[in-house]
Amino acid sequence: MARPGAVLPHVHDVNRTGRPGGARIAFMRFTRRHPLLVAVPLCALAVLAARPADGDGPHAPGHGSASGVSAEVARLYEEAATATERYEAGRREAERQRNRAHELEERLDRERRDMAGLHEDLGRIASSQYRDGGGLPLTAHMLLADDPEQLMRGQRVVRQAEVSLDKAIGRSERAEARLARNEARAAAAWKKLEKRNAELADLKDGIEAKLESARWKLQGQADASVAAGACRGAVRLDQPDTRFTSGWVAPVETYELSASYGSGGTRWASRHTGQDFAVPIGTPVRAVGTGKVVKVSCGGAFGIEVVVQHAGGYYTQYAHLAAVAVDQGERVSPGQWIGQSGTSGNSTGPHLHFEVRVTPEMGSAVSPVPWLARHGVSL
Repeated sequence: MARPGAVLPHVHDVNRTGRPGGARIAFMRFTRRHPLLVAVPLCALAVLAARPADGDGPHAPGHGSASGVSAEVARLYEEAATATERYEAGRREAERQRNRAHELEERLDRERRDMAGLHEDLGRIASSQYRDGGGLPLTAHMLLADDPEQLMRGQRVVRQAEVSLDKAIGRSERAEARLARNEARAAAAWKKLEKRNAELADLKDGIEAKLESARWKLQGQADASVAAGACRGAVRLDQPDTRFTSGWVAPVETYELSASYGSGGTRWASRHTGQDFAVPIGTPVRAVGTGKVVKVSCGGAFGIEVVVQHAGGYYTQYAHLAAVAVDQGERVSPGQWIGQSGTSGNSTGPHLHFEVRVTPEMGSAVSPVPWLARHGVSL
């Protein structure tokens, strides 16, 4: 599971009075653990018309018209994911081309050093011939030599050395020309990719700026629902085609862990009752396992929340959402998108508050991290 995600300030949940409280930031810029963005998840959400207040029972799915804000968030998530993928691919290719150009430059340097050595060898041979009377005709050398056969052998060695040197110099010059052409091509490809990547980076930044704005519009709708104490109709998600190897998953795919179970703080009545996952507004929230939705609520300190009943007498809660994607009484499967994260209710920053309980209600929570670990999910 990919863990790196948006790094957010510390976030809080329920205050000592149990009422919504705390200033909610108007804008937040997200930084990431890696210098380049990890891929943004595709979230196809469409918020439908308002539904009755909490406690009125299950609500029929698909009631009302689609929300333009949620549709915009869905579209921008998709565009951001595509732009990020293209940018990352281009960056990797540019890096390969840059490394290739550097390798070719190093090979050129080695070839130049080798050719310089060959020229030095040629100079030494020429100097030796001059010192040994290389300017005299071969016939004179033979007449003056004490051992003409030895002289002939020496002359053959010199001629062979000259021929070998000429060939080596030719090979070196051809190799240098070839490497220079390859280096020029690699450098040109690198510069072209760098220019294209700069364009992709601008496109990606523009999409993410629009996405950030759309996120807060979606959050504004969530805040209005919480203030009214009434939920809008369930968002219907175009579920991803996923294949899980086990029956349990983490509630969000990419995240940064924040406040943990049992930690203290002035905003909680006693201790923190869940595990917080710092994620941007609009991040798809997943059912951790098979179960039945027993509660969808849009008022109170937890803001918009969903509670799911699982086999074995346990319940999971997903709180501070920006939108819900299921109705009360609905069956859910592992990894199914059940909502969209936000910062509704008593929250100081975008995150998912996740609890594991032995009853559907607050006050029966158990530590969620070891509970998930027992089901094969390591956070």
